[in-house]
Amino acid sequence: MAAAPVPHGGSALSISRLPVRGARNKRPATEQEAATVPEQKRARPGPAASTTVRPSAGGGRAPLKALSVAAASRPAAPRKAVSVAAAPRAGAPPGPAAPRSKRPPWDLKGQVTDLRAALGGYRDKAQGLAGENRDLREQLDTLQRDLRDREARENDLTHRLGILDAELVACREEAGRSRQENEGLAAEKCRLEEEAERRGREMEELVIRLEEKEAALERAEAALAQQAAQAAQLRAQAATQEQRLGQQEEKLHRLEMERRRLHNLIQELKGNIRVFCRVRPLLPEEEERQKNLEHLRFPPQDNKALVLCRPEESHIGRDRRGDVRYDFSFDRVFPPAASQHEIFEEIASLVQSALDGYHVCIFAYGQTGSGKTYTMEGPEAFDPETRGMIPRAVRQVFQGAQELAEKGWEYDFSASFLEIYNESLRDLLAARSERGTELEIRRVSSVSEELHVPNLRCVPVACEEEVLGLLRTAAANRSVARTALNDRSSRSHSVFQLRIRGSNAGRDLHCASILSLVDLAGSERLDKSQSRGGDRLRETQAINTSLSALGLVIMALSNKESHIPYRNSKLTYLLQNSLGGSAKMLMFVNISPLEENFAESLNSLRFASKVNECVIGTAHANRK
Repeated sequence: MAAAPVPHGGSALSISRLPVRGARNKRPATEQEAATVPEQKRARPGPAASTTVRPSAGGGRAPLKALSVAAASRPAAPRKAVSVAAAPRAGAPPGPAAPRSKRPPWDLKGQVTDLRAALGGYRDKAQGLAGENRDLREQLDTLQRDLRDREARENDLTHRLGILDAELVACREEAGRSRQENEGLAAEKCRLEEEAERRGREMEELVIRLEEKEAALERAEAALAQQAAQAAQLRAQAATQEQRLGQQEEKLHRLEMERRRLHNLIQELKGNIRVFCRVRPLLPEEEERQKNLEHLRFPPQDNKALVLCRPEESHIGRDRRGDVRYDFSFDRVFPPAASQHEIFEEIASLVQSALDGYHVCIFAYGQTGSGKTYTMEGPEAFDPETRGMIPRAVRQVFQGAQELAEKGWEYDFSASFLEIYNESLRDLLAARSERGTELEIRRVSSVSEELHVPNLRCVPVACEEEVLGLLRTAAANRSVARTALNDRSSRSHSVFQLRIRGSNAGRDLHCASILSLVDLAGSERLDKSQSRGGDRLRETQAINTSLSALGLVIMALSNKESHIPYRNSKLTYLLQNSLGGSAKMLMFVNISPLEENFAESLNSLRFASKVNECVIGTAHANRK
């Protein structure tokens, strides 16, 4: 098989086939054209390629590119025209091969010899080019080191330039501050000059005013005599004003007395015995078992009505026949969302009557766990938002006393706190070691219907904070126990009494009254409260008996009976002066929102309705 022809004078490097500007590509000659070309022309070698590579001015490889372009621009020899250059002599540099005559096709050995000679020349050229490549790489490394040095110098110069820029900015700022200071000094200089001029003008004006004052002093001496005459005239006017002031005070007193009369008239029109109904909100632990309050309905147009509803079942099956309604009407009904402040606003006018000299009694009634203690006392912390009726009433009494002090009234207050447990009186303000003394209810004198409790601790108080301290002491000493209906059930009736004594020395007027605020023990059924055992059973019986006695007393007062059974219970006997016709009374009926307490709520509302229908007569002030 014949070897591929190698053109004479070719380069060992890969020859670029990219077109060269100004050179025209020639297609290779065909076999017929090659046969017609003379042997000498086909065997003529091309010019030897220059192997010298010189670096360009910019350090690139432009000579290599030129070499590739020059090699690519030479026309390719025909494949079958093979001319083998003679082997170079030893030690002689490769040069252009001398043209030889074409070997005959049968001289394969000669052709191989020619090819080997050409291959050796190409290897020598490759070694020369490799050396030149190494030189070029060394030159490239040198240039790269120079480039890195120049970059380092450039970075250094850039850093120094940044420092100089910062110093230039600082110098400019310093120059600006200096310029501002100079401007400030110039302005200060101008200001001082103006100040000096102003002071000079002031001195001149001062001299002028001094002369004017000397003249005015002379005029004042003349006017003094005139003012002495006017002073005598003013004394006469002061006497007239004092007389008029006395008349105004007298008018103010008449207005105050008229205010008290009208206030009492309004209270009598509302009724000397009133009933408020309050439904407590659901506790967090009750919300799961009581999803809604469908059995309690509050008509939106009437804040005095309450409706209890429950489904009526058929006697022969469990088919629902409809709702059974129980309609009730009171002086005011408060839904679960009502706040303590909203409730007290309704009884504030009644508390004012205590300062006017009327006995006032406010008590809370209802089953155990219906929120009576919360209504009357509030939480133990006495939070301003949730405090009960007792702390709020005390605050109003002291504020009212301060306002009346401007009109000549002076008040003295004393507070007591006791409980009625199993028909025996206990002093809640006394120490535990002093509670062995038996307390009894006695008349003040044989000619008076007023009652008092000897040996009961009655503490003088002068401000609201002192009363709050007494309430904390009483709450810690009160009798409570756990039942099936309430974890902290009050097992006694607590009675807080604030004795009020007022006097107006200028008009020789005196008044005395008692503000009684009572937290009744909760009514309960033995089957629901599960009050078993000696103590709990006796407590429940005593509570229900005293509450029944209270109902009998109210009914007797309403019916104008000749005998009022006050002595049937220690509770009614103690409150005799606050329940009769010379007192004003308000009852809170508290009910539970739980549907399971429907029967007890219904009984409480029925009792409250009977009380609301009572008329106990006109109250009279205790004045002297």
